[in-house]
Amino acid sequence: MRGRELKKDLFFSVVCTHNIECQYTQKVRSDTSLHSTASPSPLSMQDEDQTYVYYDDLLFENSSYSWSNHSLECSDSGMYGSHIFLPVLYYLIFFTGFCGNILVIVVVGSKGKRGGRLVDTFVVNLALADLIFVLTLPLWAIAASQNNCWYFGILSNLLCKLSSYIISVNRFSNIFFLTCMSIDRYLAIVRMMDSRYLRSSQCIRITCAALWIVSLFLGIPSLVYRNLAPSINGQICHEDDTTVFFLGMNLTMAFLTFVFPVLIIMLCYGTIIMHLNRHCVAAGNARAEVRRRHSMKMVLCIIVAFVVSWLPYNTFKCIKIISRLSDTSLSCETTEWVDLGYIISCCLAFFNSCLNPFIYFFLDHHFRRRAQFLFKNCIGKTRVLQSFNSSASFSNLGTSESYATSGGRTQLKMSL
Repeated sequence: MRGRELKKDLFFSVVCTHNIECQYTQKVRSDTSLHSTASPSPLSMQDEDQTYVYYDDLLFENSSYSWSNHSLECSDSGMYGSHIFLPVLYYLIFFTGFCGNILVIVVVGSKGKRGGRLVDTFVVNLALADLIFVLTLPLWAIAASQNNCWYFGILSNLLCKLSSYIISVNRFSNIFFLTCMSIDRYLAIVRMMDSRYLRSSQCIRITCAALWIVSLFLGIPSLVYRNLAPSINGQICHEDDTTVFFLGMNLTMAFLTFVFPVLIIMLCYGTIIMHLNRHCVAAGNARAEVRRRHSMKMVLCIIVAFVVSWLPYNTFKCIKIISRLSDTSLSCETTEWVDLGYIISCCLAFFNSCLNPFIYFFLDHHFRRRAQFLFKNCIGKTRVLQSFNSSASFSNLGTSESYATSGGRTQLKMSL
């Protein structure tokens, strides 16, 4: 604004580094006049690695936004090569999780002669939640390859909200189903005689439906607070986490949907282990006891995989939230490590969606037998169909040859 006299000159600077972390700052200058010979703004003397984009004050009127606690002196170097290996990782998780979870739904969902186990209802719903989640990974892979810029035409904002909503619903439904699986193992082993109604198939189906409804409801904040924001090269999909209400709600949700369920899971399995160590296996129920122990081991491995995958993400997220709520300015080195850890923990959390099929295959002999049976059945039907087609072709060929031979003989007799 050279050559214009203003009593107050409001302008905004947007600091974007690698299109991941942006911060908006509002500056107020009280100069009575700015001439063409005025000295350059101090902001223009900043580090060359940072780029500033100035917006008119009508666009962000009376607002100030802080995406992170970075100071202007900090430069976020990001993760080197993330635009290459992140898309590859996301596509790998997508293909593995898509095929694996479809296999789980087909194998576990198709009941054998003896019928399905009660825990299989939770397994199918868990696989369904992971399957829906991995369908969003191609969007994040494309965005990661474009330095996190979100280019999907007129559907950009809708896809930003919807994909973030699906991730939230997946996170909530996963921990809820795993908690119910732990409670089911507790009832089956410790309270076997007192839990016949609670462990009925009807009660479990109602429980799963209720958990889906609760998860869909808890994911609504992602639809509200997740939006597109301008960056140096385009627009990015991020959460508008500037309000104290949103930060406090996120911290509360992290406790209610991760810490509290994990404590319930630990309590259930601690009680189960003490019960199994205290009671000897009766001779008549040895086989049933072995099945219960085996099922418990499988469920425990699934829970450990989930906690290991999601604990770093929740830890780094809580660090970010607490630092913003307490208005604590982190050092540049600490901020860099937290941002780097947050990116890696997100990848680790996404990786959980393709782990469960491998756990089922290697630890659940019931799943392996059922998968082998379906595979052999499909191969057998294919061979029978091929045999039928070849025999039909051979029969048609023989009929045509005999008809041609008889026709030739008839024609020969007529000529004679």
